[in-house]
Amino acid sequence: MSGMNDELLALSGLDDGWLDRRVFWDRDVYELELERIFARCWLFVAHESQLPKPGAFITTWMGEDNVLVVRRRDGSIGAYLNSCPHRGNRVCTAEVGTARGFVCNYHGWSFGLDGGLTGVHESAAFGREPGFDRSRLGLTPVAQLDTYKGLVFATFDPGAPPLRDYLGDFAFYLDVILDNDEGGTEFAGGSIKSVLGCNWKIAAENFAGDALHAGWTHASGAEAMLGRGVPDLGAEDAESYHVNANGHCWEFNLDGVGNAATLGDPRVMAYLRDHEKRFAERLGALRARMVGSISSVNVFPNFSFLPGQNTFRTWQPKGPHRTELHTWVLVNRNAPQDVKDAWRKGAMMTFSPSGVFEMDDGENWELATRSNAGVVTRKQRLYYGLGSGTAIEHPELPGNVHRGQINDANQRAFYRRWSQLLRARTWDEAAS
Repeated sequence: MSGMNDELLALSGLDDGWLDRRVFWDRDVYELELERIFARCWLFVAHESQLPKPGAFITTWMGEDNVLVVRRRDGSIGAYLNSCPHRGNRVCTAEVGTARGFVCNYHGWSFGLDGGLTGVHESAAFGREPGFDRSRLGLTPVAQLDTYKGLVFATFDPGAPPLRDYLGDFAFYLDVILDNDEGGTEFAGGSIKSVLGCNWKIAAENFAGDALHAGWTHASGAEAMLGRGVPDLGAEDAESYHVNANGHCWEFNLDGVGNAATLGDPRVMAYLRDHEKRFAERLGALRARMVGSISSVNVFPNFSFLPGQNTFRTWQPKGPHRTELHTWVLVNRNAPQDVKDAWRKGAMMTFSPSGVFEMDDGENWELATRSNAGVVTRKQRLYYGLGSGTAIEHPELPGNVHRGQINDANQRAFYRRWSQLLRARTWDEAAS
């Protein structure tokens, strides 16, 4: 932690509603994030539907480490560093596909679907080398890999808690989108990638809790898609919440279809209306009203989605001021094909690089990051004090619950978790 003072990492003003801007700009902070967040936390790496049969693979990122995720011959899923143990070159340059194995383009070392070394060029020369042991020269696997209702997560840290413990009470909320239908979910179509000139946390905290921006930033987009603006969300008696657990955050109201309506497709709306009773049977009446409502979610640290629009995305860090966005669309596997297509096309029209809402956000996030280049500007704290004193106990909602979705409670929870992990050398220290 040389070069950084502990006061910065402690975020000492956060409980009073203030955040130090240097967390968005400082290179040392970013390097520590790679070590203590992205090399430690459970990170989303795939949906099981992307790996339908043995040999199916995708490449993705865990921090700045490129990872190869593959369905093995026995049907299990493995994940390995996409780097040859000989000279370090990538063993797979494709982003998605199906293969019987992987071959490094540099010296021809080959690897099986289980990551083991299966062959080397000029094998006789290596065979004469007494210290050469193929069993020690496979691809480096992640420390742990597990799934939750179709989502595949991995961590580099063997000491990380089990995935179910990492999610904690937040699994109750994830079921709203992952388990509202007996057939489960799948990703529809491929992935869209784009690059934003912003710090990854600015995007993640937006999805964690920033309903405030919707009615202002997206006013013109809502007019285009709905023929009207976004309704005010901050009435004192509004039935809406910020909830969080272990730094995972979900802000929502209970209008049932507010996010889905922005897709502008009657087939999506009809599907949600027709399935309200089924959702309630699986989830209970309250969570059934969350399936398509005005809401946003971030699973700590960098996995976000919007229920209703069903856009799922990861904010991949590429430096303190650059983020690579990967986006997919999630649908219920049993949904009719025309409904799946409507969801996919609707998401592209709203939350894709050319979507009416995505461009609004990207410009704001880039400017919010870039303003911190100023050495004087960087010393000015940011206000995160909205919703202090809104914590409540709710008879049905677990975790930390706050009344009202116009709130900064989730953003403060996100940064408390960030601070805990950056200051702790181990998971035990982070938990203390």
